[in-house]
Parts: sequence; C-alpha cells; structure tokens
Amino acid sequence: MNMRNQWPVLPVVAGLASGLLTGCGTETGGSGGTGSSVVMGMSDDVLATDPASGYDPGSWLLFNNVFQSLLSFPKGATEPQPEAAEQCVFSDTRATVYKCTLKDGLKFSNGDALTSSDVKFSFDRMLKINDPDGPAVMFPTLEKVQTPDDKTVVFRLNTPDATFPSKIASGAGSIVDEDQYDADGLRKDGEAVGSGPYKLDSFDDEEAVFAVNENYKGTAEVQNDGVTLKFFHGDQDSLKKALLDDQVDIAYRGLGAGAIADVEQSGDDSGVEVVEGSSAEVQHLVFNMDDPVAGKLGVRKAMAYLIDRDALIKDVYQGTATPLYSIIPAGIGGHNTAFFDTYGARPSKAKAAAALRDEGITGKVKLTLWSTPSRYGPATDQELKAIAGQLNDSGLFDADVQSVAFDQYEKDVAAGKYGVYVKGWIPDYPDADNFTAPFFGKGNVLSNNYDNNAITGTLIPRTAAESDRSATDDEFGRLQDIVAKELPVLPVWQAKQYAVVHDNVYGLEYCLDASTVFRFWELSKG
Repeated sequence: MNMRNQWPVLPVVAGLASGLLTGCGTETGGSGGTGSSVVMGMSDDVLATDPASGYDPGSWLLFNNVFQSLLSFPKGATEPQPEAAEQCVFSDTRATVYKCTLKDGLKFSNGDALTSSDVKFSFDRMLKINDPDGPAVMFPTLEKVQTPDDKTVVFRLNTPDATFPSKIASGAGSIVDEDQYDADGLRKDGEAVGSGPYKLDSFDDEEAVFAVNENYKGTAEVQNDGVTLKFFHGDQDSLKKALLDDQVDIAYRGLGAGAIADVEQSGDDSGVEVVEGSSAEVQHLVFNMDDPVAGKLGVRKAMAYLIDRDALIKDVYQGTATPLYSIIPAGIGGHNTAFFDTYGARPSKAKAAAALRDEGITGKVKLTLWSTPSRYGPATDQELKAIAGQLNDSGLFDADVQSVAFDQYEKDVAAGKYGVYVKGWIPDYPDADNFTAPFFGKGNVLSNNYDNNAITGTLIPRTAAESDRSATDDEFGRLQDIVAKELPVLPVWQAKQYAVVHDNVYGLEYCLDASTVFRFWELSKG
C-alpha cells in the first residue's frame, strides 16, 4: 500500500476466470457474537475511518471489518469470493465489463438498505475525491459504474484488467451508505457506517471500539462479542508491557524482532505465545537511475554482489523475515528467484570489483544510503547501517547512512534528491500485478526514473489482461529477469507476519495470511 505508498511497517494467486465467481463460504447473519470481547493492541495508527482516504495498514484493518466489499478473500485464500455480491462475472471476453449481482436483504449497520446505488456512489465518490492518501490510484482502468437495477452493478473498464476482482475485494472496494457520506468531501467526524461484520461504536486517539453488527449478512461467522483496538503510536515497550500486564489480549503490528524473540524464549512462563503467519510484505533498496553514482549499472551490480541478506535477517531481524531474491515474493503466483540466479546468495568481492572495473571505477565508491526511521519497520535504520557496513567491509565502498523523518523523506524522494533509498510494500491484493505495475508501470510510485519499454508497453498490459492468472507466470518471469539485469531496485527481505497473544485467545492463525486481511470475526477468547 504504497501501504501501498506506505510501503509500511511489519509486516496462490487468483484464477480469475472470466466466468462466474461462486462463493464457498457460509452465509450468516450479524447476531453471531458468541464469546467474550477481545482487546488488541497495535503500534500502527488508523489514519482514516473514511475509505475514500485511508491507504495504510491500520485504516484497512478498520475497513475490512466495518465495511463490506462486493468480493472478499476467504481465510487462507488468494482468490476473491462473493461477499456483498451473490455473484460476479466478466461478461465479455476482453475483461473490460464486470457485472455483479447483490445479495438480497443487505443492510447497513444503521438499518438503511444497501443497493446498487450505494455501490456506484462509493466508487464514484472515491474517484471524484481522489484523495492523495486514498485508494483511487488503484483504479486507473475504471471508466464508469452503471446500475441497471437495485441489485445489479456493471463496471466498465477502459483497458482489460483481469485483476479488477481482486482490487474490489480489497479495502479499496468498501461500500458506504450514500445517505451518510458527502459525495464531494471526506467524512471527518471519526464515525463510519458500513455493512460489515462490525460497527464502529467509538474512535479516538487512544482506541477504537467495534461492536457486532446485527444487520450484517455475509460470509463471516463472528466468534466474539466485539473488539477493542488500543493504539500505542509506535511505542513498542508500552505495547509489550500492556500485553504482559494483561491489559491487551493480542499485540499486532508493532513488536520488533527483539521483543518477539524475548516472548518466544520465555516459553510457557509468560502465558503468551507467538503466532506466525505468512506475509507478502517486502522491502527493497531503490536506485535513482539519474543519480551520478547510483545511476551507474556497475555500482548497482557491485552492491547486488556484496549484500548479505542472510546476515541481515540473522543480526538485525533475528529470523523474523526471510531473504528476498525477486520483486514478486514467495507465495505469490509468478514468483521466481531472478536475483539469486543472477547474483547468488553468498557475497562475492571479486565479482563486485569486476563490475566496478567494467564501469571504469577504480577507487572507493562514495555513497549515501537514505533511510527513514520507522515507516518501514522499527529496525530500518539499523538495517541500512548494517548494509553500509557490509559494503565498506569489502574495501570497495565508502558508504554512510542518513535517516530522515518520513514527511521530508517522501518529498526528497519525489524530488530526486537521493541516489539509494529504502522502500517497503504491503500488497493491496495478492497478485503479482500488485508487485510490478505500481513499481514499473506508468506513473510508478518509486520516483526513480526507471522505464523499460518491454515492461510498460508489453508485459504489464498483457499480464493484466489475462484472466487465467496461472498463464501469466512466464511473462512475469521475464519481467523479473529484466529487473534483475537492469537493477532499478534490489530486493532485500520478505516479512513474516506475527501476532503475540495470550494463551486463551484463539483464531489468530486465520487472521495472518498473504491477503493482508485481519479478520476480527475469527478471534475468540476462552
């Protein structure tokens, strides 16, 4: 998401056939809270309660539980299935007309009926507001939304886009009540009206309180009587203390590698345990191709030959991530190991030196690695200092690290002031397209002046148009091979996803998967 541009804090592909997407979940009503309420602590903030604005992990956590989308990702799955929709289908062979039929009897938490008009309003509003911190950027192909009747929604696309179902299954597809939202502006009262499994009872700087939505009609089966989300605003120590003092049942998104290792080593004595799930969050070093130093291919190759990912994972992340050798992470269809195949896993000073010689460089390369302290994880500065140390230990580089507050960092990256800088990424939807088009397509989020005609003109449009996602593997492989050869970015790690919970809390394993959907309704407390 930059979360989305937030390449963020901590952290199988859909076979989107052009025919009917049939549901396999169990439909239920909203009366289902059967257990105690659950208290969860998080160091991320929720930056928005209005889905036309929020584009960060905290906000999407709220959206995925308070609002419905036409489709959703079932637990452990990466193929979207009907949620507010009864069925959805590409009604043409080009993947440019997508038609959904709504379920009967849908209502918002305030009792208002949910019709196709609300769906059209939600998408039209998001695109019209076009908030810079919102998800409108995900829908460049959406030409217009039509509503032939109260139960039918037709999306007309200006370009074939077989990933469109995955996009509307994400938080970006949240449906709002058109009678409760302004078509021209964002809601700023901290309230939300949706049709999801929960309703937002209250929201302030300290906590958000979610109650079970009695009007909900969808596939989620609620296992608790409500969830309270407490905010710790990046304070890992306070979050850890609250967990150990029984003030929260779950710590999610915010405990660093050291704290997680401490909990794991404490064993049964602490009464808490670490639950590990899969994640598609990635982190890259990005190279400004117009920079007088980083713009030289030999410099970038030398770095690729010298960086020791295994050492970074061991020394900085204490095993809470895995080395990443391509731009598409493991677990996502189309993944290959292009950087492993090209540069290997073991550092090679000889190959790095040869790359520099080929570039005509004989002296040490003076280089600054630019970091930002917490946006992409609490250990980012430590990681980049370790990378600078690896480069300097080779005797080929004179590298240092500069860390800049995120607001200034974003401005400087956009202005092209940095030669080498760090970016992280949590996907909007679990498809290889979301790890390639935002980085290498037109108007990409990296601001690194890289363009490859084969990627932008052929590979991205062709893979986007292919409804059989498994049929895109070869072309995504070619794309990854080009990136490994030309080195506009250098993949570093892929996150594992963690939550730390008391041993009387259940269901976390259904909340931590590559879809990035944290499902409140799966949590229960004994």
